[in-house]
Amino acid sequence: MADKKSKLSTLEFLVTFIALFFVTQYGISYFFPKNENKVPTVTISMQSAKISEGNDPVIIINNQTEKDLPLSSRCPQPPVDIALIEGAGETEKKTDLMANQSVLTCLDVLVVPAGKKVEINMGSWKYALFEKVGTYEASLQLPEKFAAGNPEDNVSVRFRISEVGFFTKLFRTFITKPLFNALIFIASWVPSHNLGVAIILLTILVKLILLVPNQHALEGQKKLQQMQPRMDEIKKKFPGDAARVQEETMKLWKEMKINPLQSCLPTLLQLPILIGLFFVVRSGVSIETSRHMLYSFYLDLPPQFLGHAFLGFDLLKPSVFIMPPLLVVLQFIQMKMMMAKQKKKQTEIVVKPQGKKSWVPELDQQTIMIYVMPLMIGFFAFNFPVAVSLYWAVSTLFGIAQQFYVMKEKKPLTY
Repeated sequence: MADKKSKLSTLEFLVTFIALFFVTQYGISYFFPKNENKVPTVTISMQSAKISEGNDPVIIINNQTEKDLPLSSRCPQPPVDIALIEGAGETEKKTDLMANQSVLTCLDVLVVPAGKKVEINMGSWKYALFEKVGTYEASLQLPEKFAAGNPEDNVSVRFRISEVGFFTKLFRTFITKPLFNALIFIASWVPSHNLGVAIILLTILVKLILLVPNQHALEGQKKLQQMQPRMDEIKKKFPGDAARVQEETMKLWKEMKINPLQSCLPTLLQLPILIGLFFVVRSGVSIETSRHMLYSFYLDLPPQFLGHAFLGFDLLKPSVFIMPPLLVVLQFIQMKMMMAKQKKKQTEIVVKPQGKKSWVPELDQQTIMIYVMPLMIGFFAFNFPVAVSLYWAVSTLFGIAQQFYVMKEKKPLTY
């Protein structure tokens, strides 16, 4: 009888769900009808409407028509018109801006395919057109066959170049700029000023500088792992009493002379430097678009100072077939080593109504870190230039070596 009621309730749920679905769909189509006569258009937008000084404006052109949209090269001018907007309302003044040079090679012909979007990085013109803080307008004059489908033959978007905030300025002054100029210094001493070799050497140098605090963090983590069995005993001894468990845990740490901050504080201290190094490698691979980060004695460096070819890779372009899988493997090895002392827990699940018991692995935070984190890094590597992937690979290899040393080191807990 109970089983029959269960089937009836399931059937009722399905019928109710289907009815609500169709009623909702009808309501949406009635109150918000689709405009079948809408003509496909071309639109222009910004990746970010507010851009800090020194960062690259990125324009997005969305071609919603069924025809390819060609954008002829206007070198040294960008593919779109740029104007500076001053004032507001009736006093608004628009000044058309002209670039006398492009710091990078101009595109001959850029095509926005039908039904696709194209991003145009304006970093080549940021020193020629966007030197002032203020509001700008990017506009695109459409050909006649595209203008017929648009309300106007000119599509535009406005964005703002804003001053750098206090913390960003602090970060650039004490972390990003020194690291970027260190990269240039190292590159000046290696053959062909190769960027790949410079990235490897700079990454190793930074990891060596951070060796001591990182060593303390790994040793602190190892101590906590060694104490895990006794901490589990405390939880079993006082089930459901969180206050008592915390009190006994603190006593245990004090007894064994363990400082829980030893495993996290050094990591927090070195995190800004590692983040700064990441941004330097990602954004600073081109001198011409990063001159705001250069010290005065490097301002006269030629545009092609850095060599971007390394082991058959173009360091400025993503690698699909080699770097992402490599990073997944390296990150997995590092995460596996970090969690090596942690035993996989199992949890008992009772399946009703039969009452049979089965054992399945518990998907705890450690399991997620071991398997999900490497896949995330590999996914990001599909979009990052090889220069960033190279930095990440070298940093991970260094971390694996350091982790191996800590695991092999026989250092008993002090009582």
